[in-house]
Amino acid sequence: MIPVGEEAAAERPPEANVAVLGLGNVLMGDDALGPTVIKVLEAEYDFPRGVSVQDLGTPGLDLTPYLTGVTALIVVDTVRASGAAGEVRLYRRDEILKHPPQPRLSPHDPGLKEALLTVEFSGTGPKEVLLVGVIPAEVRTGVGLSPAVRAAVRFAVAEVVKDLARLGVAPRACAAPGPPDLWWERP
Repeated sequence: MIPVGEEAAAERPPEANVAVLGLGNVLMGDDALGPTVIKVLEAEYDFPRGVSVQDLGTPGLDLTPYLTGVTALIVVDTVRASGAAGEVRLYRRDEILKHPPQPRLSPHDPGLKEALLTVEFSGTGPKEVLLVGVIPAEVRTGVGLSPAVRAAVRFAVAEVVKDLARLGVAPRACAAPGPPDLWWERP
């Protein structure tokens, strides 16, 4: 039996409260980047207590609850930007919020900017934010990443690991990593 004081200590949330979120639709080609990076991270790393690593799919405006109460946030997704397919772009919180939100073009748009503004207004949002973005070759109905975006997965994983280390919650490489469970690519 655990003494009452120790039980209460075990139930307390950990000091680190970091969310790593992959966004994207696995049935829309390069839009599967976020879920792919999450699956690679899960297969190759062990994360310290207080670090949550999740594939959220396409939450739209339902992203807000995943940002509430976290101290640091890392999001992995494709981004609309000038440049070549497969280029990795890093955006910090201030860069993301620099311009007002644009009209959402589909119900699947992640709504990251709107969700960040909502949790900031309520005083429950992350102070540290990093968006690891990759420029897609094409977002179209179909399964599988383009060669350029598939090559960028390693770089995106490295950026997530580097930022977690900067935040003081570096993951440990698994002794025997397995292949990522990319269930959507199975025949």
